[in-house]
Amino acid sequence: MSAVSRITLRELAEIDVGRLARVGPKKREALASVGVDTVLDLLMTYPRRWVDRTNEAHIEDLAIGVEALVLVTVRSVSKRTGRNRRTIVDVAVGDGSGRMHVVFFNQPWRDRQLTEGLQVALFGKPDVYRGGLQMTNPIVDLIGDRTGRIVPIYPQSDKAQLSTWEIAGWVENAIDRARPRGIGDPVPPAVLARHELIGRQPALFGIHAPESIAEQRTSRRRLAFDELLRVQVALVRQKRALEQAGRGVEYEDRGAGLVAQFYARLPYPLTDAQQRTIDEIAADLDRTFPMHRLLQGDVGSGKTVVAVSALLRAVDGGHQGALMVPTEVLAEQHATSIRALLDGLTVGTADNLFGERPLRLELLTNRVTGADRAAILSGLASGEVDLVVGTHALIQQGVEFASLGLAVVDEQHRFGVEQRAALRSKAGESVPDLLVMTATPIPRTAAMTVYGDLDVSVLDELPPGRTPIVTHWANGPLEESGVWDDVRAEVAAGRQAFVVCPLIDESEKLQVASAEETFERLASGELSGLRLGLLHGRVVPAERERAMGAFRTGELDVLVATTVIEVGVDVPNATVMVILDADRFGIAQLHQLRGRVGRGVHTSTCWLVTSQVLEENPRLTALVDSTDGFQLAEVDLDLRGEGTLMDTAQKGRNDLRLASLRRDRALVELARVVAIDLVGDDPEMSEHAALRDEVDLLVAEREEYLTRS
Repeated sequence: MSAVSRITLRELAEIDVGRLARVGPKKREALASVGVDTVLDLLMTYPRRWVDRTNEAHIEDLAIGVEALVLVTVRSVSKRTGRNRRTIVDVAVGDGSGRMHVVFFNQPWRDRQLTEGLQVALFGKPDVYRGGLQMTNPIVDLIGDRTGRIVPIYPQSDKAQLSTWEIAGWVENAIDRARPRGIGDPVPPAVLARHELIGRQPALFGIHAPESIAEQRTSRRRLAFDELLRVQVALVRQKRALEQAGRGVEYEDRGAGLVAQFYARLPYPLTDAQQRTIDEIAADLDRTFPMHRLLQGDVGSGKTVVAVSALLRAVDGGHQGALMVPTEVLAEQHATSIRALLDGLTVGTADNLFGERPLRLELLTNRVTGADRAAILSGLASGEVDLVVGTHALIQQGVEFASLGLAVVDEQHRFGVEQRAALRSKAGESVPDLLVMTATPIPRTAAMTVYGDLDVSVLDELPPGRTPIVTHWANGPLEESGVWDDVRAEVAAGRQAFVVCPLIDESEKLQVASAEETFERLASGELSGLRLGLLHGRVVPAERERAMGAFRTGELDVLVATTVIEVGVDVPNATVMVILDADRFGIAQLHQLRGRVGRGVHTSTCWLVTSQVLEENPRLTALVDSTDGFQLAEVDLDLRGEGTLMDTAQKGRNDLRLASLRRDRALVELARVVAIDLVGDDPEMSEHAALRDEVDLLVAEREEYLTRS
């Protein structure tokens, strides 16, 4: 049978699930309520586990207190009302090896669900009650009279009244009706053979009705690969289309005068990682299509130096550079630090007798108004301003560049697609090169999947001079007193401290420290006599800058703040970071906050304070054990799950039904390699139309989110 005549996923997506046997109007409605409208939806509703009948536990083998799965037959069911009018359903079950009682509290419908003679799978923790074996409120899967060695258990819905054996029956019917024509496979046989992947049809049949657990595993591997491949193909196609559609900025070959001047003034040599990344960017700038690169680096890894080097290369080539950041505080911080780095640098010019002029860098935020703003806008339009640092004010109407060569976007996750597109559109006919940066390390597999349309550079080593940060967990009120002793000792030694709180005001719902309440408590209590400042989002900009300026110059000993200081604040004399209610923060945010200290020559300390004594907290333990942001990102991925990759991230939801960025790291990399090979230089994929069609069907509607950078 020719491959052309085999059934495609699009055809399956066009067949209503109501056409299957035993799917009447009521069941059709029930299936729709759980997102199953078509035969494709049904076949992509994979079992959540498989019961190996040759290997499942028997009642006689159950160990007290140890969770187990048993296949049993219902012997009898009774219902009664206990104290406090609670309903109790008591079910006697057996499996030939023994008997057991199963008790359900406050689940009155169980006496209708579990009828005598029914075969069910129970998953729970057995206990002893009145001398007999008992399970309380176990997970119940109705498997009907399923035969075969391996029984698939599907996600079932009591609310929709869908049982696993009903879903299994419909899946069987769909597979039987698809078998004569067969299921098409869009991946070339040579690719499958090279990477030891089974075909699409045996995988689809084998995940729903495997003959063995080994067959289930090889089926899952193939179908998980397909999910990842579709995502990677969408990203690689977008990347190739972008490269082919946009004409990049051409840089004049005027030597690297500014860049050389800049390197000569650095107080320390570049790290190998910085040099490697600078070389990658330089190679991008030499290409005919626009650069589209993500630069991710751990806290303090020297991203600013790399960004400035790239911006100077653009100016050396006869164009302008722009750095866009999310907040005014960060814009001002960057402008101050970059001015210090560039002090004394000159640009060649024919406008004066000396043949050169000072490099001109300006700051543009909404706080810059009047004559100052007019002068900056005029300089940008005429080309007299070489570099500009700003917020979203850079993309407002009236801001025009003479020749924007490179746009650098810092903390890229804070900006939307439209904002980045607006910045790039300021360049006229040519599309400026784009470098997006993040100080939030992203696990390799996640970066490949979420930011797969960008080239990725990683700064994975710290420059010399960065001091180690020692992290402690102050677990509960008794351990907290030592935190304030440490702050006082550091201030007495001439150093400074941050105290970070999750909320601005007190909240009755969340009993967590508020910045204003904490400020008052510390000023009159644990830190009385020290000079304290307060910084949070509701402080007016002028007051906020005053507080930050006073802390920077050493007029304040302690800055009590919310997470507004998460990125960009650079005070080398600050050596203590106290994070209150640290269990309310995520790993990435804690690591970012910790990175505000350790920026000078003195050893620094981060205190993670929890108001209640906690038995364990894997996030805080990870922070105590490691200062490596990339290692922490992997831990975070393992703890939280990957969330929804192609939509707004939500805990507990995942667009990859089988594939996992945690368990399938090798498959992610394999899918990337195969996608690059299959797309080649043809984003239309004319030689692989079936695969392109699957991507259009299953991924295209979310492509804007996928390619958000």
